[in-house]
Amino acid sequence: MTERPLRVVIAEDHYLVREGTRRLLEDTGDVAVVSAVGDAAELLEAVEELRPEVVIADIRMPPGHHTEGIAAAHAIRAGHPGIGVVMLSQHADENYAFDLFQRGTDGLAYLLKERIGELDELLRALREVAAGRSVVDPRIVEVLMGSHTRAADAPLAALTRRELDVLRHMAEGKTNRAIAQALVLSESTIEKHVNSTFAKLGLAEEPQLHRRVSAVLAYLRHAPRGRG
Repeated sequence: MTERPLRVVIAEDHYLVREGTRRLLEDTGDVAVVSAVGDAAELLEAVEELRPEVVIADIRMPPGHHTEGIAAAHAIRAGHPGIGVVMLSQHADENYAFDLFQRGTDGLAYLLKERIGELDELLRALREVAAGRSVVDPRIVEVLMGSHTRAADAPLAALTRRELDVLRHMAEGKTNRAIAQALVLSESTIEKHVNSTFAKLGLAEEPQLHRRVSAVLAYLRHAPRGRG
């Protein structure tokens, strides 16, 4: 539980989804939805006027139903770095992930819309981005890892199976302690795997970087990807 409700703006063009999400979140007592809007332009206006702590937005919104939500997220993070953004999508799409995180991972989450019904997970993501951290939906992590580990020259090809297991849990936003519990290993062992993963992915020397999600996404910068 938070000491006071998180102030949240919701951006979703489907009325029933928007209002249903509002009701679910407000009924928890942990969230105050200060505005619920239907497109990216209204979202940016609401952020400027209300300065919420977190935004929940669909990736595809009017007018074009392409990646207006991602463009809005970048604008919000650039202009108001203290505001976290949780992006929702119906699809586990690696191209969306790359576009969303290409400017950094701080204060961003990418979840599937089905997580709206899993309130504990959605609330955790809201708290994480409000604190400047990152979350990626586990199913999206599976897509990202599966599509690139097959390539022999992909950055992840250098990782051991255990390092890949640790990496998967890292990308879900888990701490070393939580990963140790999930894999039934010591926390010191997890720390060694984490550091080894950072080194193999070329992240070890980058200061003040939220490397836990970057470790999953870094290889996207190097591997070929289709845009079809």
